[in-house]
Amino acid sequence: MAQINKSTDYFNTVLYTGNGSTQSITGVGFQPDWSWFKVRSEIGSHRLVDAVRGNTKYLFSNGDDAEATVTTNVTSFDSDGFSLGNGSVNENTRTYASWNWLGANGTASNTDGSITSTVSANTTSGFSIVKWTGTGSSETIGHGLGVAPKVVIVKRYSAVADWVYYTTAIDGSLDYLFLNTTAAKADTSVSVPTSTVFSKSDTNNETQIAYCFAEKKGFSKFGSYTGNGNADGTFVYTGFKPAWVMRKRTDGANQWGMNDNKRNTFNITEELLSANLSNAASNGTGIDILSNGFKMRTDSGLHNALGGTYIYMAFAESPLVGTNNIPATAR
Repeated sequence: MAQINKSTDYFNTVLYTGNGSTQSITGVGFQPDWSWFKVRSEIGSHRLVDAVRGNTKYLFSNGDDAEATVTTNVTSFDSDGFSLGNGSVNENTRTYASWNWLGANGTASNTDGSITSTVSANTTSGFSIVKWTGTGSSETIGHGLGVAPKVVIVKRYSAVADWVYYTTAIDGSLDYLFLNTTAAKADTSVSVPTSTVFSKSDTNNETQIAYCFAEKKGFSKFGSYTGNGNADGTFVYTGFKPAWVMRKRTDGANQWGMNDNKRNTFNITEELLSANLSNAASNGTGIDILSNGFKMRTDSGLHNALGGTYIYMAFAESPLVGTNNIPATAR
């Protein structure tokens, strides 16, 4: 498969200011299947909406809440973005970030697992959204990617339940953390995902959603690093210039920090939001975004404690060198 040269065809960050009425946000570059919203200027919950559950259905990464229905937030997913009503993702004068991923712009029934799932899969970018209803036993669920995902983020959304973040990025075995808490990683007896399915022990008749990610050269990377406890911090090689990075300490209790290339357009990239917190954006725990990866610019235990172990997930602004042999440039 050809390397992705234009990452913004599959992932993109958009910033906007709410108007308290209705507006259409463009510039995403595609019709999103998953949009993750966070108000930057005020305290407010993260709001996650996808096309598989429906544009009026919301989840909150900073809580264990069940799904909520709000008809005045995202009123539609559009060809170059989304349209908003007068709800909490469009309050007047407030500033917002929206992170957007492309799935299949449609769904398919998947019977690869022991139960049937509904899937929106983009095999080019290695991203799929998977929905299913549990049977109360250990199950396998088809993800539609054709390769094994390194990250599977699962939420039981018909009831109060934690966000379970499964990953093989630490040592190849399957570990898990909770996206809505600061808890350190733990081992699991759940089987490592395969090229067709992932495994899950489910509650009977409860509906669940999963966001699955497989690495794609030049576009996405899911790995781990060790902190050096120095403001001249650890460098992490990704093979591309990152557009978005989320990271979390795995051997201790710390936040899920998120940076992107739109909220800060020059290094140091330091406006921080945390997936598990409703806090407004803050500065002071930054990274440098480089042509081939990212570098810690803090000695904070949040992201660079001496000897601390961390996981990260990153999506590209541009590859280090594309198939057209044009290199990415540093900031």
